[in-house]
Amino acid sequence: MTAQPRRPLRPRLPNLRRRAYADRVQPTIRQLRFLVALADHGSFTRGAAAVDVTQPSFSQQIQLLEAMLQGRVAERGSRTILTPLGRDAVAAARRVLAEVDSFAALAERHVEALSGTIRLGVSPTLGPYILPQLVARLHATNPTLRVHVREGMPGPLLEMLADGAHDVVLLQLPIDGAGLHVERLFRDPLYLAMAADDPLRDRAEITAADLAGRGLLTLQPQYRMSDQVTALAEAAGARVLRDYEGTSLDAIRQMAGMGMGLAFLPQLYVRQEIRSGDEVIARPFKGGLHYREIGLVWRAGAGRAPAFEKLANLLRQVAAIG
Repeated sequence: MTAQPRRPLRPRLPNLRRRAYADRVQPTIRQLRFLVALADHGSFTRGAAAVDVTQPSFSQQIQLLEAMLQGRVAERGSRTILTPLGRDAVAAARRVLAEVDSFAALAERHVEALSGTIRLGVSPTLGPYILPQLVARLHATNPTLRVHVREGMPGPLLEMLADGAHDVVLLQLPIDGAGLHVERLFRDPLYLAMAADDPLRDRAEITAADLAGRGLLTLQPQYRMSDQVTALAEAAGARVLRDYEGTSLDAIRQMAGMGMGLAFLPQLYVRQEIRSGDEVIARPFKGGLHYREIGLVWRAGAGRAPAFEKLANLLRQVAAIG
């Protein structure tokens, strides 16, 4: 007798038909938080610990969600892997929880704008050069505020913002994205970095003519500065050295110091990382012609918009002080 293939297991709900259950019951906020915890920690055990419940209780709530969704959200085994349905469910759960948190924060907007927790996403070309000063000021003036910072590339940062994983993101403008509020903060002038023995070392200011025929180092294409440098190279008759794309500002600074090419570095970076006597010299452009524009972005209609606006003003102050 030929063995019949086993049917995939489905969540069991005693005394209730699954479809009737899905039609009658809506997910709770607690269940959605459990689902996100499962995704973030990749394990039922670690997910349960993160939300401070027992694993049986955690698993039961996930099973109830699966019954509502009529399918598995994760593959069980030595590793917990989200199914396609699970990935879609987690993205939707993040959006719902972000709106719930915004709703809960409505009371704070009238009491103390900067309090509770703010999840801040930031580009690595910005975070190390402005956030330490910001965090120090926030600690002194708003001790009840907690800022959770995560670095990432511009594209993924905006995706995580839309999904509710971030409350605000700090990055270079312009950006594309519907349903987002963009708060322009400041312009960060660009400097030209070169080796200490470069022919341009004696120039007090750099002009576009100085770039003609020179090789320009740049960041990887995922960074907005890469597009900016490419446009500047075309306008000035320079060439972009695609064989030497950097993964960080430090990387292109070091390459410039070794005489591999010229590099555009933002003022925020230059004033912290380059000193007299270094192997790299940085010179400003005449008239401050070239710069990157920095902005703080959050979801349009966010309940904590007053807090984010206050955060934006603090960032402007920190950038101006240096």
